[in-house]
Amino acid sequence: MTVAEEFEAANVKYAANFDKGHLPLPPGKQVAVVICMDARVDPAGILGLTEGEAHVIRNAGGRATDALRSVIISQRLLGTRELVIVHHTDCGMLTFNDGQLRDIVKKETGHNVDHFAFLPFSDLEQSVKDDVEYFKKNELVLDVPISGYIYDVKTGKLNKVV
Repeated sequence: MTVAEEFEAANVKYAANFDKGHLPLPPGKQVAVVICMDARVDPAGILGLTEGEAHVIRNAGGRATDALRSVIISQRLLGTRELVIVHHTDCGMLTFNDGQLRDIVKKETGHNVDHFAFLPFSDLEQSVKDDVEYFKKNELVLDVPISGYIYDVKTGKLNKVV
């Protein structure tokens, strides 16, 4: 059985008891969370969220520039009025630089991706500060409370940075 087939089987069970169809489109807590796509990171568990409460925007590293399009939609069309940035310890984005990944892609595909920014970082705390500052200074983002955290994948603790 493929993983996709496992998902299909799990969905049959989920849908059998589904009772969330009444939830409104805008998130109840009026918050957007930008967080890493790492499989060890469970935004709902970490932040105590349930369906309908928050927009959770996931990408490699939880990077602000990669999430901007979604944040604009979340704020301008769906009423979010707070942003939370969450990066995490032991993140894969700490393990490479743009040049290394560009070389790998070129070697494996023959395509030049020198124009592509993969957005790695070498300082975890600074990456959170940079992403918070990016949103605060971006004219496309509303002037709302913005906070930044580091989630520790070994302890489950959330530590405030900004």
